Amino acid sequence: MTRRRPLVTALGAGVHLVTGTNVNWAVVSEGASVTLVDTGYPNDAGLLVDSLAMLGHRPEAVEAVLLTHAHLDHLGGVPVLRRLRPGPVLTGHEEARHARREYLEQISLREMAGLTVDAAGRRWVARTLRAVLPHAAVRLTDVTGVDDGRRLDLPGGPVPVVVGGHTPGHTCWLLPDRGALFSGDALVTHHPVARTGVGPQLLPSVFNADDAATASALTAMRDLPADLLIPGHGPAHRGALATAVDAALADRRSG
Repeated sequence: MTRRRPLVTALGAGVHLVTGTNVNWAVVSEGASVTLVDTGYPNDAGLLVDSLAMLGHRPEAVEAVLLTHAHLDHLGGVPVLRRLRPGPVLTGHEEARHARREYLEQISLREMAGLTVDAAGRRWVARTLRAVLPHAAVRLTDVTGVDDGRRLDLPGGPVPVVVGGHTPGHTCWLLPDRGALFSGDALVTHHPVARTGVGPQLLPSVFNADDAATASALTAMRDLPADLLIPGHGPAHRGALATAVDAALADRRSG
Protein backbone atom coordinates (compact mmCIF):
# COMPACT_ATOMS: atom_id res chain seq x y z
CA MET A 1 0.00 0.00 0.00
CA THR A 2 1.34 3.45 -0.91
CA ARG A 3 2.03 5.58 2.14
CA ARG A 4 -0.21 8.62 2.38
CA ARG A 5 1.55 11.96 2.08
CA PRO A 6 0.72 15.13 3.98
CA LEU A 7 -0.67 18.09 2.06
CA VAL A 8 1.84 20.95 2.30
CA THR A 9 0.75 24.49 1.35
CA ALA A 10 3.29 27.31 1.02
CA LEU A 11 2.00 30.55 2.54
CA GLY A 12 5.09 32.70 1.95
CA ALA A 13 7.95 33.96 4.12
CA GLY A 14 9.02 30.51 5.29
CA VAL A 15 5.54 29.53 6.53
CA HIS A 16 3.94 26.24 5.43
CA LEU A 17 0.56 24.83 6.42
CA VAL A 18 0.45 21.03 6.59
CA THR A 19 -2.77 19.00 6.62
CA GLY A 20 -2.87 15.50 8.07
CA THR A 21 -6.00 13.64 9.20
CA ASN A 22 -8.58 16.44 9.23
CA VAL A 23 -6.17 18.64 11.20
CA ASN A 24 -3.35 21.07 10.47
CA TRP A 25 0.08 21.80 11.82
CA ALA A 26 2.54 24.39 10.56
CA VAL A 27 6.24 24.66 9.81
CA VAL A 28 7.92 28.06 10.25
CA SER A 29 11.48 28.16 8.98
CA GLU A 30 14.38 30.57 9.12
CA GLY A 31 17.31 29.13 7.23
CA ALA A 32 18.00 25.68 8.63
CA SER A 33 15.97 26.22 11.83
CA VAL A 34 12.30 25.40 12.35
CA THR A 35 9.47 26.20 14.72
CA LEU A 36 6.58 23.71 14.64
CA VAL A 37 3.07 24.83 15.54
CA ASP A 38 1.10 21.76 16.70
CA THR A 39 1.85 18.18 15.63
CA GLY A 40 -1.36 16.42 14.54
CA TYR A 41 -2.87 13.17 15.82
CA PRO A 42 -0.71 10.41 17.36
CA ASN A 43 -0.91 8.29 14.21
CA ASP A 44 -0.05 11.32 12.05
CA ALA A 45 3.49 11.30 13.49
CA GLY A 46 4.89 9.71 10.33
CA LEU A 47 3.21 12.41 8.25
CA LEU A 48 4.67 15.04 10.57
CA VAL A 49 8.21 13.79 9.97
CA ASP A 50 7.47 13.44 6.24
CA SER A 51 6.29 17.07 6.09
CA LEU A 52 9.61 18.24 7.51
CA ALA A 53 11.49 16.13 4.97
CA MET A 54 9.38 17.49 2.10
CA LEU A 55 10.53 20.97 3.12
CA GLY A 56 14.17 19.93 3.35
CA HIS A 57 14.37 19.61 7.14
CA ARG A 58 15.34 16.83 9.50
CA PRO A 59 13.71 16.57 12.96
CA GLU A 60 16.96 17.92 14.42
CA ALA A 61 16.11 21.28 12.83
CA VAL A 62 13.11 21.80 15.13
CA GLU A 63 13.98 24.42 17.76
CA ALA A 64 10.65 24.11 19.59
CA VAL A 65 7.08 22.90 19.30
CA LEU A 66 4.40 25.49 20.01
CA LEU A 67 1.05 24.04 21.07
CA THR A 68 -2.16 25.92 20.51
CA HIS A 69 -3.84 23.50 22.88
CA ALA A 70 -3.60 20.03 24.34
CA HIS A 71 -6.20 18.06 22.42
CA LEU A 72 -5.00 14.78 20.92
CA ASP A 73 -5.17 16.08 17.35
CA HIS A 74 -2.70 18.86 18.18
CA LEU A 75 -0.17 17.31 20.56
CA GLY A 76 -0.31 13.72 19.29
CA GLY A 77 2.95 13.78 17.32
CA VAL A 78 5.08 15.17 20.15
CA PRO A 79 6.20 11.83 21.68
CA VAL A 80 7.53 10.50 18.36
CA LEU A 81 9.17 13.82 17.50
CA ARG A 82 10.85 13.96 20.88
CA ARG A 83 12.39 10.55 20.37
CA LEU A 84 13.99 11.93 17.22
CA ARG A 85 14.75 15.41 18.49
CA PRO A 86 14.38 16.17 22.23
CA GLY A 87 13.41 19.79 22.58
CA PRO A 88 11.05 22.23 24.30
CA VAL A 89 7.28 22.12 23.97
CA LEU A 90 5.76 25.52 24.74
CA THR A 91 2.25 26.83 25.32
CA GLY A 92 0.44 29.20 27.66
CA HIS A 93 0.75 28.51 31.38
CA GLU A 94 -2.80 27.19 31.81
CA GLU A 95 -2.63 25.07 28.68
CA ALA A 96 0.64 23.57 29.94
CA ARG A 97 -1.35 22.20 32.89
CA HIS A 98 -3.82 20.74 30.41
CA ALA A 99 -1.01 19.14 28.37
CA ARG A 100 0.37 17.56 31.55
CA ARG A 101 -3.14 16.17 32.11
CA GLU A 102 -3.61 17.83 35.45
CA TYR A 103 -7.13 17.91 34.04
CA LEU A 104 -8.70 17.01 30.67
CA GLU A 105 -11.15 19.06 28.61
CA GLN A 106 -11.88 17.06 25.47
CA ILE A 107 -14.83 15.62 23.57
CA SER A 108 -15.98 12.41 25.24
CA LEU A 109 -16.71 9.07 23.60
CA ARG A 110 -20.39 9.60 24.38
CA GLU A 111 -20.33 12.99 22.63
CA MET A 112 -18.50 11.46 19.68
CA ALA A 113 -21.18 8.79 19.44
CA GLY A 114 -23.75 11.56 19.24
CA LEU A 115 -22.12 12.77 16.02
CA THR A 116 -22.74 9.48 14.21
CA VAL A 117 -26.34 10.34 13.29
CA ASP A 118 -25.30 11.33 9.76
CA ALA A 119 -22.74 10.16 7.22
CA ALA A 120 -20.36 13.10 7.74
CA GLY A 121 -20.25 12.45 11.47
CA ARG A 122 -19.69 8.74 11.02
CA ARG A 123 -16.80 9.40 8.63
CA TRP A 124 -15.23 11.88 11.06
CA VAL A 125 -15.52 9.50 14.02
CA ALA A 126 -14.03 6.59 12.05
CA ARG A 127 -11.10 8.67 10.83
CA THR A 128 -10.52 10.09 14.28
CA LEU A 129 -10.39 6.67 15.93
CA ARG A 130 -7.94 5.44 13.29
CA ALA A 131 -5.78 8.50 13.90
CA VAL A 132 -5.79 8.08 17.69
CA LEU A 133 -5.96 4.44 18.75
CA PRO A 134 -4.23 2.92 20.63
CA HIS A 135 -2.74 6.24 21.82
CA ALA A 136 -5.76 7.85 23.44
CA ALA A 137 -3.91 8.64 26.67
CA VAL A 138 -1.10 10.87 25.38
CA ARG A 139 0.19 13.09 28.17
CA LEU A 140 3.19 15.40 28.14
CA THR A 141 5.23 15.39 31.35
CA ASP A 142 7.66 18.03 30.12
CA VAL A 143 5.91 21.09 28.72
CA THR A 144 6.77 24.70 29.50
CA GLY A 145 4.31 27.53 30.08
CA VAL A 146 5.17 30.91 28.56
CA ASP A 147 3.88 34.39 29.30
CA ASP A 148 1.01 35.79 27.27
CA GLY A 149 2.24 38.47 24.85
CA ARG A 150 5.97 37.83 25.31
CA ARG A 151 7.83 37.35 22.02
CA LEU A 152 10.00 34.24 21.88
CA ASP A 153 13.48 33.98 20.39
CA LEU A 154 12.56 31.28 17.89
CA PRO A 155 12.21 31.10 14.11
CA GLY A 156 9.40 33.45 13.15
CA GLY A 157 9.55 35.42 16.42
CA PRO A 158 6.24 33.96 17.70
CA VAL A 159 4.15 35.74 20.32
CA PRO A 160 1.69 33.73 22.46
CA VAL A 161 -1.87 35.08 22.62
CA VAL A 162 -4.00 33.32 25.23
CA VAL A 163 -7.67 33.05 24.25
CA GLY A 164 -9.36 30.56 26.55
CA GLY A 165 -12.67 28.97 25.65
CA HIS A 166 -12.10 26.07 23.29
CA THR A 167 -9.85 24.88 26.11
CA PRO A 168 -9.26 26.89 29.27
CA GLY A 169 -5.79 28.02 28.22
CA HIS A 170 -6.00 27.86 24.42
CA THR A 171 -3.03 29.78 23.02
CA CYS A 172 -2.85 31.29 19.55
CA TRP A 173 0.53 32.20 18.08
CA LEU A 174 1.13 35.51 16.31
CA LEU A 175 4.02 36.19 13.93
CA PRO A 176 3.98 40.01 13.93
CA ASP A 177 6.70 40.37 11.30
CA ARG A 178 4.82 38.13 8.89
CA GLY A 179 1.27 39.24 9.66
CA ALA A 180 0.24 35.66 10.43
CA LEU A 181 -1.86 34.18 13.22
CA PHE A 182 -1.95 30.48 14.07
CA SER A 183 -5.42 30.34 15.53
CA GLY A 184 -5.60 26.66 16.47
CA ASP A 185 -9.24 25.84 17.23
CA ALA A 186 -10.21 29.29 18.47
CA LEU A 187 -11.07 30.26 14.89
CA VAL A 188 -11.16 27.73 12.05
CA THR A 189 -12.20 27.75 8.40
CA HIS A 190 -13.73 24.27 8.02
CA HIS A 191 -14.56 21.10 9.92
CA PRO A 192 -16.04 17.86 8.56
CA VAL A 193 -19.00 17.87 10.95
CA ALA A 194 -19.79 21.59 10.66
CA ARG A 195 -22.85 22.60 8.65
CA THR A 196 -21.03 25.75 7.51
CA GLY A 197 -18.96 25.60 4.32
CA VAL A 198 -15.42 26.94 4.05
CA GLY A 199 -14.69 30.28 5.70
CA PRO A 200 -13.94 31.78 9.13
CA GLN A 201 -16.09 30.06 11.77
CA LEU A 202 -16.22 28.67 15.27
CA LEU A 203 -16.10 24.93 15.78
CA PRO A 204 -19.41 23.22 16.59
CA SER A 205 -20.25 23.66 20.27
CA VAL A 206 -19.62 20.03 21.19
CA PHE A 207 -15.87 20.57 20.71
CA ASN A 208 -15.59 23.59 23.01
CA ALA A 209 -14.97 23.38 26.74
CA ASP A 210 -16.81 26.70 27.17
CA ASP A 211 -18.73 27.65 24.05
CA ALA A 212 -19.69 31.16 25.24
CA ALA A 213 -16.08 31.91 26.18
CA THR A 214 -14.91 30.62 22.79
CA ALA A 215 -17.09 33.20 21.05
CA SER A 216 -16.12 35.97 23.48
CA ALA A 217 -12.43 35.24 22.96
CA LEU A 218 -12.73 36.25 19.31
CA THR A 219 -13.18 39.86 20.41
CA ALA A 220 -9.69 39.78 21.94
CA MET A 221 -8.29 38.50 18.64
CA ARG A 222 -10.05 41.04 16.45
CA ASP A 223 -7.38 43.75 16.41
CA LEU A 224 -4.28 41.58 16.22
CA PRO A 225 -1.92 42.69 13.42
CA ALA A 226 -2.51 39.78 11.07
CA ASP A 227 -4.03 39.33 7.63
CA LEU A 228 -3.13 35.65 7.27
CA LEU A 229 -5.18 33.26 9.37
CA ILE A 230 -3.68 29.78 9.74
CA PRO A 231 -6.25 27.59 11.52
CA GLY A 232 -6.13 24.19 13.14
CA HIS A 233 -8.81 22.96 10.76
CA GLY A 234 -9.47 24.11 7.21
CA PRO A 235 -7.45 26.11 4.69
CA ALA A 236 -5.56 29.31 5.40
CA HIS A 237 -7.56 32.52 5.01
CA ARG A 238 -6.23 35.86 3.79
CA GLY A 239 -7.83 39.17 4.70
CA ALA A 240 -8.27 41.47 7.66
CA LEU A 241 -8.53 39.50 10.89
CA ALA A 242 -11.33 41.76 12.10
CA THR A 243 -13.38 40.80 9.05
CA ALA A 244 -12.74 37.11 9.68
CA VAL A 245 -13.78 37.43 13.33
CA ASP A 246 -16.95 39.31 12.40
CA ALA A 247 -17.82 36.64 9.81
CA ALA A 248 -17.36 33.85 12.36
CA LEU A 249 -19.53 35.59 14.95
CA ALA A 250 -22.22 36.31 12.37
CA ASP A 251 -22.16 32.67 11.30
CA ARG A 252 -22.59 31.52 14.90
CA ARG A 253 -25.53 33.89 15.48
CA SER A 254 -27.26 32.74 12.30
CA GLY A 255 -26.76 29.08 13.23
